[in-house]
Amino acid sequence: MPLTPYRRASSATGQPPGALPRRLRRATLVVIGCGDVGLRLIAQRIGGPDRLRIIATARRADQLEAIRQLGAIPFACNLDDRHSLSRLAALPNRLIHLAPPPNNGDDDRRTRLLTALYGRITTQRRLSGQPPARWAYISTTGVYGDCQGAKINESHTLRPSNPRSARRVAAEQTLRDFGRRSGTQLALLRAPGIYAENRLPVERLRQGQPALVPEEDVYTNHVHADDLAQAAWVALHRTRGGRAFNICDDTDLKMGDYFDTIADALQLPRPPRMSRTDVAARVSPMMLSFMNDSRRLSNRRMKHELRLRLKVPDVHALLALL
Repeated sequence: MPLTPYRRASSATGQPPGALPRRLRRATLVVIGCGDVGLRLIAQRIGGPDRLRIIATARRADQLEAIRQLGAIPFACNLDDRHSLSRLAALPNRLIHLAPPPNNGDDDRRTRLLTALYGRITTQRRLSGQPPARWAYISTTGVYGDCQGAKINESHTLRPSNPRSARRVAAEQTLRDFGRRSGTQLALLRAPGIYAENRLPVERLRQGQPALVPEEDVYTNHVHADDLAQAAWVALHRTRGGRAFNICDDTDLKMGDYFDTIADALQLPRPPRMSRTDVAARVSPMMLSFMNDSRRLSNRRMKHELRLRLKVPDVHALLALL
């Protein structure tokens, strides 16, 4: 489906020439960076009574085909390609942003993206009088860094402990500033480890990768992929002003106990327990970075302000269904 540039509003109606009457227009959602969570979001929303039209961006051919199979409109887009981004200026202004920052270096990606979209939002508000854009941005709970196992909420100071999380903090700050300047209604969703029936650490357990001994272990947090997808949609409509939310379930386990729980449910060997020094020599640098941060997240704001009811309240509820 070709996407046309934004057209100047008519003086009589405040709408672009040839635009359909409001009663005939379909609500449209754009999903930027459509992977597993994005596909789950499409499956939840497509074909509903609101006749929502969904446009989803991806880079790989298999992702684009999966989007098409679910009934959404695939849109090939490379966030690192300025020419590709220029096409986003024609898209509607309700977005769920799932694409992460780059793995290394400065995050020029978000600067290019916001430049493309900011011009469109400014023009649209001036010419057509439509309401500000609504965005939900999926961040990470890694922005809090190591909290030494303390129970924390969204007001906790952000102290990222690795470059990956630091880029997320920078992205949040940039988006908040963008929201203030443009009038965009922004929700920041901080997600921990994402799990689902097909996203359990099965291979890790089969390979016998170690976990930390109990006295050195860290508290970890999780959310089911379906609940994260639902939270993104709900936050799009129930928050404003750059409000941040911890999107996590009610699981309260240390990382090693989490692995043990899954191993027992799937009848796999429990991981060997080792000291931090021994584990560091046997796991990837990324996994080790997760083992350096210990925190227990409060999801009270998510439940009370977003009024989100978890489909999977904790990992035990998921494992009971397997």
